[in-house]
Amino acid sequence: MSPILLITIYAALSGFAAYLTDLCLRRWRRTSDRARRIRAYWLAPYILLSLLPVAGAFLPDSPVKFALQAAGNVWLGFYLYYHWGIAMLLLVAWIARRVRRGHIKRDVYGGILCLSVALSVAVVGYGLIHARNTVVRRYELTVDKPGEDMKLILLGDLHLSVNADLGVTERMVALCNAEEPDAVLIAGDVFTSSYGGLAHADRYAEALRGLRAKYGVYAVYGNHDVEETLFGGFPISPVSEAFRPREMAQFFEDCGFITLEDQVVELGGGVQLAGRVDGDKAGDGTANRMPPDALLAGADTSRPILALQHEPKQFKALAEAGADVALCGHTHAGQIFPGNLVVPFFNENAWGYANVHGLDTFVTAGVGCYGPPMRVGTDSEVTVIRLRFGEAAS
Repeated sequence: MSPILLITIYAALSGFAAYLTDLCLRRWRRTSDRARRIRAYWLAPYILLSLLPVAGAFLPDSPVKFALQAAGNVWLGFYLYYHWGIAMLLLVAWIARRVRRGHIKRDVYGGILCLSVALSVAVVGYGLIHARNTVVRRYELTVDKPGEDMKLILLGDLHLSVNADLGVTERMVALCNAEEPDAVLIAGDVFTSSYGGLAHADRYAEALRGLRAKYGVYAVYGNHDVEETLFGGFPISPVSEAFRPREMAQFFEDCGFITLEDQVVELGGGVQLAGRVDGDKAGDGTANRMPPDALLAGADTSRPILALQHEPKQFKALAEAGADVALCGHTHAGQIFPGNLVVPFFNENAWGYANVHGLDTFVTAGVGCYGPPMRVGTDSEVTVIRLRFGEAAS
């Protein structure tokens, strides 16, 4: 999206919310005589907070930029719920006035304003805390092909960046190791469009190096495992400028990941694993990747084939090419309400398990957060999948 258009929309929405706030202040009986003085106290901080995402997007890389970006992400969480809350409450009050053919009492405006602020702060506080409480989600699946039964862990969307928390990463590793998996599969977006935004990257690499699995830890890149400019979580630089820096690739190596880029490997126990390049940003300034039929042309379709990719797309093509299971991330299950209600309309499988076009698909909600470091209506999760094959499955 054009940065000018995006900033214009953001400024218009911010201005609209400021107008609604001022409307409530002016019509609230207890403050009507002092609305102008009160405006001076809230308007300046509101404008400064609204500028945090702008500064985080356009300042040159530096500790100051990353600090403003981190604060701006938290502000965006409040921004979302406050704007939505005050607009909805005023709409309800207006509808009630029309139905009752009366006037809105002045105290109602004060109640709307206070309730909007209080609820927004409460929801943001809950979301910040809840995002740190990673849960384990379990599934079982049988595949009618010969192979060795195994336990997989599917991770995704760590989104290590300005709001990352080393404690969350260490807890994730501990949860994974407690499962004693045969393989750990990471479905991309380890970063959030910046390597420099992750302070003390070596500590995170050390923590992730602690992942233990019989057949190893495999990973693919996601659409945010590149360097690009984000504004409020939206990319505003073209794909042709979205390159993966050497530091990101080195980080994957330092973590001990076996990174697959349009490759098929023997996972173990007769099971094959196909790791795909991201379909939006390949990391070289293009969106080029092998189609499923070309990628799986050399695979043995008589044996199980797992496809690891970031985005939950091309399920029909994968099924036709011979894949049995697709393992994905990207959606965050919507991350924050009402996103969890929206993403199912744009994905054949937005979260969890679904059989799509005859292909068994799993989409993890991921561990990290994109934009606001919050989870509301969704969980940060480690996805555990027990696969059974052939006669053992029956």
